[in-house]
Amino acid sequence: MTSYKELGLVNTREMFAKAVAGGYAIPAFNFNTLEQMQAIVQAAVETKSPVIMQVSKGARNYANGTILRYMAQGAVEYAKELGCENPQIVLHLDHGDSFELCKECIDNGFSSVMIDGSHLPYEENIALTKKVVEYAHQFDVTVEAELGVLAGVEDEVSSEVSHYTKPEEVVDFSTRSGCDSLAISIGTSHGAYKFTPEQCTRDPKTGKLVPPPLAFDILQDIESRLPGFPIVLHGSSSVPQDEVDTINANGGKLPDAVGIPEEQLREASKSAVCKINIDSDSRLAMTAAIRKHFNEKPGDFDPRQYLKPARENMKKMYIHKIVEVLGSNDKL
Repeated sequence: MTSYKELGLVNTREMFAKAVAGGYAIPAFNFNTLEQMQAIVQAAVETKSPVIMQVSKGARNYANGTILRYMAQGAVEYAKELGCENPQIVLHLDHGDSFELCKECIDNGFSSVMIDGSHLPYEENIALTKKVVEYAHQFDVTVEAELGVLAGVEDEVSSEVSHYTKPEEVVDFSTRSGCDSLAISIGTSHGAYKFTPEQCTRDPKTGKLVPPPLAFDILQDIESRLPGFPIVLHGSSSVPQDEVDTINANGGKLPDAVGIPEEQLREASKSAVCKINIDSDSRLAMTAAIRKHFNEKPGDFDPRQYLKPARENMKKMYIHKIVEVLGSNDKL
């Protein structure tokens, strides 16, 4: 058993309480490579922001759970080396799909886990979430649950259609499950294709897709029923068109990729939404920089030559999200 406290990590309880009270959201960035981790830590230190480093089941399979644990410990020490005396870094399991996976992560130093029982019948979702909560809370690990289903595909998580969270269920669910935060569905979606062209309109000047608005009425209803309770938005990448254009201009093929407008995420961040998940934007920033580098310098073959600009581009994106969208800068 490895306690996250031994690694210098923190759980989400205090940072979420501060975020809800302060009207901002904590960035939750997925990672599975050294470059992503470095970029996340550099951005968090430079902006003086708390940060959640997320690991999906797929990321653990790709990078190895033990290695990721030590990377998280290294992230804390790296942040201190960069001048942050008291970094607030969470290592979080994203979309845990079983009690066994959540337990394994808790036992191996994760400070926060998500149990995603949203695909299960309501009572089974409560029972599974409660089981994880009872185990996690023994070790002061916080638990995120999900109510409602997001559409889209990201790693091993996929659904063809979304089902909005029912506000009338949130009090009963959170009370009976004992979860510390609740991921809801109000129109966000996983992946780089969050909406079909048929769900969008097109800007007559640019021809770009304009996605439908998020269901802020549902969010407001949930807030009124669960005042002060930490709410989470998954599938909240904005799919920056400049990165998509760079990818497409350098041999990529991402037609009609579209994400969540940043102004809507900015509005959500000022509410009870205190954690916003961003994964696809990091992938796009990394891929855009690498494709551009290969196209401009086809003779390069040292991975450091193209991973360095990829890391810089991700860092730039992370800083933008922290400062311009989530408002979590200068909160340490």
